[in-house]
Amino acid sequence: MIALASGVRVYLACGITDMRRGMTGLAMMVQQGLAADPFDGAVFAFRGRRAGLIKLLWHDGVGFCMLTKRLDHGQFIWPSATSEGRIALSAPQLAALLDGCEWRAPAPVRRSELAG
Repeated sequence: MIALASGVRVYLACGITDMRRGMTGLAMMVQQGLAADPFDGAVFAFRGRRAGLIKLLWHDGVGFCMLTKRLDHGQFIWPSATSEGRIALSAPQLAALLDGCEWRAPAPVRRSELAG
């Protein structure tokens, strides 16, 4: 699991991506298809047609980094295309996504109000 610094922006590229693309192809997709800056430190997530594989792309200030994750069972939950082509996620939502869980409406965490 990757650890994200607070304040890091995470975006899902909605729809289906050709997963044969490498770092350069995905960076070009961010720049041209999503109208975003691939060098600004944001994390961009992409999913292919089979839905069991995702790629994360981010620029760490020195160069591009890419993480690929394939689920043994099941599929990554992914939104269909939007007019902007991407949606923003929080770091906890990304963690849930990478665990193969529902990230759109996570169950609220109930905290105790009394210590005894």
